[in-house]
Amino acid sequence: MIHPVLLCGGSGTRLWPLSRQSFPKQFSKLTGTESLFQAAARRMRGDGFSAPVVITGNDFRFIVVEQLAGVEIAPQTILIEPAGRNTAPAVLAAALHLQAHDPDALLLVAPSDHVVPDDVAFRSAVQAAVPRALAGDIITFGITPTRPETGYGYLELAAGTDPQAATPQSLARFVEKPDAATATKMLNAGHFLWNAGIFLFTAATLVRAFQTHAPRVLGPVQTAVERAQPDLGFTRLDPAAWADVPDISIDYAIMEKAPNLAVMPFSAGWSDLGGWDAVWQEAGPDEAGNVASANATAIDCEDTLLRSESPRIELVGIGLSDIIAIATTDAVLVAHKSQSQRVKEAVAILKSRGATQATTFPTDHRPWGMFESLVIGSRFQVKRIVVNPGAALSLQSHHHRSEHWIVVQGTARVTVDGEVRLLTENQSIYIPLGAVHRMENPGKLPMVLIEVQTGSYLGEDDIIRYEDVYSRGPGAKG
Repeated sequence: MIHPVLLCGGSGTRLWPLSRQSFPKQFSKLTGTESLFQAAARRMRGDGFSAPVVITGNDFRFIVVEQLAGVEIAPQTILIEPAGRNTAPAVLAAALHLQAHDPDALLLVAPSDHVVPDDVAFRSAVQAAVPRALAGDIITFGITPTRPETGYGYLELAAGTDPQAATPQSLARFVEKPDAATATKMLNAGHFLWNAGIFLFTAATLVRAFQTHAPRVLGPVQTAVERAQPDLGFTRLDPAAWADVPDISIDYAIMEKAPNLAVMPFSAGWSDLGGWDAVWQEAGPDEAGNVASANATAIDCEDTLLRSESPRIELVGIGLSDIIAIATTDAVLVAHKSQSQRVKEAVAILKSRGATQATTFPTDHRPWGMFESLVIGSRFQVKRIVVNPGAALSLQSHHHRSEHWIVVQGTARVTVDGEVRLLTENQSIYIPLGAVHRMENPGKLPMVLIEVQTGSYLGEDDIIRYEDVYSRGPGAKG
């Protein structure tokens, strides 16, 4: 069996404002009706594939569970990194975890934020690479380039190899992201492929590679895996050991040093959606080169991406050329398509100014559901709260605020200082400052309520938690 390993971290700054630190691009529906993460999980299932192993951060663990459930996939394991340490430690942790349960484990490692339109072709390419991986090679997947792209790393095939072959080929070297002139030369040369960051190998092969080329990574990661603790169906890597793990990519740690590498060519389409120009390209522009979302209108425009993420915001472009315009409920991006890779500069500037839009959304996802801030004033805030069927918020109280709850959809079971009430649509309740309270959704459909907070401090960290089914600490948000 092939064990899919989905890497599910990152901050997604290049696709701001739709992708942010609190909800990065892999969880967004950028090119279809499912998120990139859901599409990646679905791509790697079927005959010959086991349930996926997901490695992610603490803040995303419940989003991972919810999105996998949305495509009816039960994970094999969800490994929780105590902190981001780049791809080498994450991949190694997954390999060590699987090796402990299956000494002959075969791993397919892939980012969870890429687009591969042809799932069948991808799975066929993976199966074609299995014999070499079982023989002890590390297989990396190389994408047939379609343009002189400067945003990707490249793989140079060895002399005498076939870049269109249906079996793995010998690798000469890795090439860093080139300038435009070098990218054009490599495209014309015909024996360079894009580095997709997808790998196939046995756990034993990868562990030997770390023993040889990156022992300083192997030691603390091995300790973190050995000391890992179960938590609500997750597996938490040991934070003390993880603190000693170097921050290094799998390419630098292993792939650029290992002699037993081979490349599996793949020409059926791929994109890492590394910028809004890539989203425009993958979305299928019309005859004028325009892509417009349901709430966007292009008038006399060409080669333009217009995207509104809210039905309350109509985005209209008139006479535009090569422009990207993205509108969310709290931020707007307008950029020339050729400058789309500079979006991360804007995020850095917003962070330096303390703008919350740099990292967080008005919509905040929690293990029990989500909330959206509708209005914020100096001493009040209005939220729309959605609680999933059967879910419950923690039993909690607040130092600085009182709350009014109005149920607008479904049924809420509300506890206030030990008294339990059922509220249906159009009913409301007042939660005094300091009262110990909880809301639950006992129904089979999402429950929606409007919350009005009033008080001297309305921060999400104003919370005393007494009971929590999600095992969050006393001061954790939500």
